[in-house]
Amino acid sequence: MDTTTEWKKRLENDQFAKHNGIEMLDAGIGYARVKMDIQPYHLNGVGIVHGGAIFTLADFAFAIAANSREQVAVAINISIAFIKAIKEGTVYAEARELSVNPKLGVYQVDVVDHQKELLASFQGMAYRKR
Repeated sequence: MDTTTEWKKRLENDQFAKHNGIEMLDAGIGYARVKMDIQPYHLNGVGIVHGGAIFTLADFAFAIAANSREQVAVAINISIAFIKAIKEGTVYAEARELSVNPKLGVYQVDVVDHQKELLASFQGMAYRKR
């Protein structure tokens, strides 16, 4: 079996992402694009998408990109800035690898709406396990 297919299948089986309605759209080495159609259960008490839902979307894109090099990678540091709120529609997250070495990878994830307006900026560092 193609190992690229193996890592994609492993991440497509992420039960937390499935539970939150997150779908993988595209993935490659050091790259991922995912989406989430906003549902009532994504909203917080004031009627906007919960920060945890946005974080989960960005974190899933980060996980796909970080694990694309056929080595298990886990988050060791993450930062997110929420820029604009959203109430409905579809939200997308696109992860790009900024730096990689045998033990660490650094990733930028942009979370945008359907008009590509920036909603959140996520930066993550992953540790590659042996």
